[in-house]
Amino acid sequence: MDGGRPQQGVPNAKAFPSVPAVQALLIQAISFALVLVMAYVMTALTNNQLSIGAAAILQGVVAASITRWRDMAAWWAPIQLLFPMAAIIVHAMHLPAWIFLTAFILLLGLFWTTFRTQVPYYPSTPAIWEAVSALLPRDRSLRCIDIGSGFGGFVLHTSALRPESVFTGIEVAPLPWLVSALRAVTTRSNARFVRGDYERLDLADFDVVFAYLSPAAMPSLWRKANAEMRPGSLLLSCEFDIPGVEPHIVKHVTKDAAPLYGWRF
Repeated sequence: MDGGRPQQGVPNAKAFPSVPAVQALLIQAISFALVLVMAYVMTALTNNQLSIGAAAILQGVVAASITRWRDMAAWWAPIQLLFPMAAIIVHAMHLPAWIFLTAFILLLGLFWTTFRTQVPYYPSTPAIWEAVSALLPRDRSLRCIDIGSGFGGFVLHTSALRPESVFTGIEVAPLPWLVSALRAVTTRSNARFVRGDYERLDLADFDVVFAYLSPAAMPSLWRKANAEMRPGSLLLSCEFDIPGVEPHIVKHVTKDAAPLYGWRF
């Protein structure tokens, strides 16, 4: 879910807001102003006007270029590139207002604090679920937490395999949390789902912590895990490792699946 890595070698980095979404919006505003100036100069020099479509493409290119210069996460550049043209296309379709309201509510429920936490929605796959299950100790009951549990697939699957253990999912976005909680009720699962921020948890309460977050979130997760997790516990991360910390486990589940990393305490 790396909305903006530390700014290195970029002058006046503190002049920009720290929240990636606000940065992106500001960059679009700056790009719009630059394109207006370009269009004015072009008209004055050549007596030709820049079309709306060409202006949108130019604004997208300028915004994407500034985004890369700012060293924001890789996914922001294509978003910035396509946003102006997408806005024009949507406006031209004359869609009713309720469609935008519905889409906004659904996206808000799904992504919620993504722009603050820099953790987008990354669904794990059944192959990852099986790989994590194979790493769980078999000689005792466990207390396990899935950080950023999404729609609850991993927690529901693993709790069915290990009914003697307690599996909990924590999710900050309300829509995935609600869906996962309803799934647990309708399937009569003993899985638990909590809506909240994992930063408020005490990781000492768990034998296994599983996370599928983002590169931006891993240093903070490591600091918390290193301070709180008990000897004998296990931290697992799908796809993203911890910079500068050698994992004890590196498991390539399938050729196409993301690797699984693990650290023993």
